[in-house]
Amino acid sequence: MSILSVAFLLFAAGLIIVYYLVPKKAQWFVLLAASMFFYCFGGWRSVGFVVATALVSWASALGIQKKTDAQKAYLKEHKAELDKAQKDAYKAQMKRSRSRLLTLCLFFCFALLVFFKYTRFLLAQFGAEQSAFGIRADDAIRLLLPLGISFYTFQTVGYVVDVYWGKVQAERNPLKVLLFTSFFPQITQGPISTWSELSCQLFAEHSLDYTNYVRGAERLIWGFFKKMVVANIVAGYVKDVFANYPQYAGLTALAGAFCYSVQIYADFSGYMDIMCGLCQMLGIRLTENFDRPYFSKSVAEYWRRWHSSLGAWFKTYIYYPIAVSKWNQRLGKWAKQRLGKAFGDYLPATLALVLVWFTTGLWHGASWAYIAWGGVNGLFIIVSMWMERPFAKVKNLLHINESAWLWRAFQVLRTFILVTFIKVLPEVGTLRQGLGLWKRIFTEHTIPTSLGRLLPFATDHAAFFAAVFGVLLMLVVSLLQRKGSVRELLERRVPYILRLLLFAALFFMIVYFGVPASGGIGGFLYAQF
Repeated sequence: MSILSVAFLLFAAGLIIVYYLVPKKAQWFVLLAASMFFYCFGGWRSVGFVVATALVSWASALGIQKKTDAQKAYLKEHKAELDKAQKDAYKAQMKRSRSRLLTLCLFFCFALLVFFKYTRFLLAQFGAEQSAFGIRADDAIRLLLPLGISFYTFQTVGYVVDVYWGKVQAERNPLKVLLFTSFFPQITQGPISTWSELSCQLFAEHSLDYTNYVRGAERLIWGFFKKMVVANIVAGYVKDVFANYPQYAGLTALAGAFCYSVQIYADFSGYMDIMCGLCQMLGIRLTENFDRPYFSKSVAEYWRRWHSSLGAWFKTYIYYPIAVSKWNQRLGKWAKQRLGKAFGDYLPATLALVLVWFTTGLWHGASWAYIAWGGVNGLFIIVSMWMERPFAKVKNLLHINESAWLWRAFQVLRTFILVTFIKVLPEVGTLRQGLGLWKRIFTEHTIPTSLGRLLPFATDHAAFFAAVFGVLLMLVVSLLQRKGSVRELLERRVPYILRLLLFAALFFMIVYFGVPASGGIGGFLYAQF
């Protein structure tokens, strides 16, 4: 079911009506039924895999919880009888038992993910006649990719690991774990929520609240505007540049790269606004995934503010366990003794970051282009970490005032340019083509003499200026967000009738410009991950 279709709007309206009509204790079951319907509508053949993932995770977490509870009860009952060595031996035995359950669960969940998402890529490496830079998966290998498998696998694995760490209690009802796994607003693009963040809201009893309903509807309209009026119009320009970059001037290719940064932000954040708005109408607050990322002053900060739920997942479940692991800490101590304090301090974090960004690249796509994309991101973050002290000395020598607006503007512009070039690397096609776009930008120096020559693909001037207006409006909203909620600001300072006219204007632009622009455009970009 396309989020941009009338069918989805009817589905959402029907859900809201039924959700508030049924007894409040049954509201979570309505969400489960809606999620299963949505999932079946988008890929009914693969519904068994999301159910299997949920059931295996439920059983594993419950088994881990039972062993944890049994250990506590045993130690409490035999507290006076056991000495410290016996207690430690018993704890180690129970930990091994819990670890086996966790390992089996992780193996099952990640085996499904690897099989469906990476089999074609892996087989292509053995059977390909092309070089790695031009690799394409064998078209004869056609596997059904379950809807949202990258997102629900990470979310459910996080739940089981949290139970293993003792951060949350295991849920005894398998249907509730299934709802947590398959909750439709986040099944295809996130956010990736933790059990403690989301479960208390999914299973709580909600009453219809006027403020939540109105603010949710406003955010939903804003999300459709960003996606349909900005992202989908710009998508046509980007597609043309990426497909024909050898024919264009370097400045035109550069304009296409910057257009892609606009497109993917409006596309992904637009989806988040649509789903966060719908959930707010249901009384549920999803984890926010964006915090004005294009105002970041470094690549590391950018990734804390872009798709932040994914970054938090990698930090919690991969980065920290590796960074503080015994073998990594021992390696850091060894390096500190032989190679210097600074080297020893940074080495454990560096190794953890290498694995995080290799995994992040693979998570986004099974291709060498995405692996390279993850590597470039990781390289900038690692180099900036290692150079932090030398850079601080240089800034002191040059008397750079880090709070000065000019310096901060330079940092923001520098970061935006860097992430723009990194973003396009896997999106042009193969890695070779991504590097070809870079080469075109830096080596083709023809200067277009008019806007028509600079942007020859922007033939529909009305739609083009509608997209420009949308980008400027998004910029204004982002600037206002520094002072807090824009919707609260509008409610305090803008009369109701003017707010109504504002959202009516957005709705008009969605219908007049967005609907025609969305005709030849697929779904949301992040749905492919």
